[in-house]
Amino acid sequence: MYTIGMFSKINRITTKTLRHYDEIGLLKPEHVDELTGYRYYTTAQLPKLHEILALKQMGLSLQDIKEVIDNKATLNLFLKLKAKEIKRNIENEEMKLAQIKNFYKFSQKESDFKYTPIIKDIPKIIVASIRKTISKYDELFYISSNIMEKELNRLQCERFEPNYCFTIYHDGEYKEENIDVEVCERVISKKEDSKIVKFKEIDCIENAVCILHKGSYDNFRETYAFVLKWIEENNYEVIGSIRESYIDGIWNKKSEEEWLTEIQVPIKLPKF
Repeated sequence: MYTIGMFSKINRITTKTLRHYDEIGLLKPEHVDELTGYRYYTTAQLPKLHEILALKQMGLSLQDIKEVIDNKATLNLFLKLKAKEIKRNIENEEMKLAQIKNFYKFSQKESDFKYTPIIKDIPKIIVASIRKTISKYDELFYISSNIMEKELNRLQCERFEPNYCFTIYHDGEYKEENIDVEVCERVISKKEDSKIVKFKEIDCIENAVCILHKGSYDNFRETYAFVLKWIEENNYEVIGSIRESYIDGIWNKKSEEEWLTEIQVPIKLPKF
């Protein structure tokens, strides 16, 4: 038998750690002297200690190791789940690294530095919506500020705060005319559909590239060009309809220069 001091030297592990493993029942000494309280270990305990140390290096907590180490079936399942978790973490870190590289690259150009794309989730929401095919983009404001507003007031709909009013483009490409749009406004709860407004629940978007556009809607083309180029260079894939979320506009700002819109593009993250 080895004293706790010798056993710690053999395995390059502190006596404090060995005592802690004993206290939590993870690795108890083979023998404890009743008179002195000295702990003694044997070479037969080396394989278990090595397994504990290996699992700890893999990122498992001591509590997890204690629960699975003596049950091989459970241990194998746990390791598979841990491997998936580590892989996800690696992918997330790779994504962060790619964003840093692209942010740095674009920041070298003063003209592009005004854009700062972020990736975030957009929660599941209940909306009142009006879907129409319009001949030109100028009609959007009339739909949202006039038709939608009057109908929600008539139906006594309770709006969500902060207000979330947005447009979804369903064509999948830029069009100059016959544009399939859906104007949505977030509400607290569904009501019975009217001839003008439909109520529905929109699923969450797990990952959306979001970028702020400051100023007139006439300059959207430049912002869209930037964000789509940014998505392509980061190896993301657009997988859903783009939204324009109107934060500030003619209803609360005097100057077009103060208008603020968030463009939201659903994406699929790359596999690294």
